[in-house]
Amino acid sequence: MRVLAERRARTQGAVEKARADVQSAEARTAEYEQKLREARLALFKVQEARRAKASQARTAGIAEARERAQLQVDQARAAIEQDKVAAKRLLESEAGRLATEIIRTVLAPALGQAGGR
Repeated sequence: MRVLAERRARTQGAVEKARADVQSAEARTAEYEQKLREARLALFKVQEARRAKASQARTAGIAEARERAQLQVDQARAAIEQDKVAAKRLLESEAGRLATEIIRTVLAPALGQAGGR
């Protein structure tokens, strides 16, 4: 009987140790899974931060390009306006000169004929 009792005690002890080992393994597994979730979350946050930074850089680059383009458009408009003003002045002076020349051409012979009568 004593041998049976010893076997039973050893078996009971082995079963309890196995249960404790299983609980310990489950606890370590749960801890590992929690750390894995935390690592994935941290990785996701890093990736999201990189995406946000890249998006901001793209947005800033686009805004800068738009500003440069608008500056070029404004400069071109100013140059066109200056050319327009210069052309208008030239046309006005040319019109005056042509009017004077026409008057001389048309009136000079008429005045010459009137003086000859």
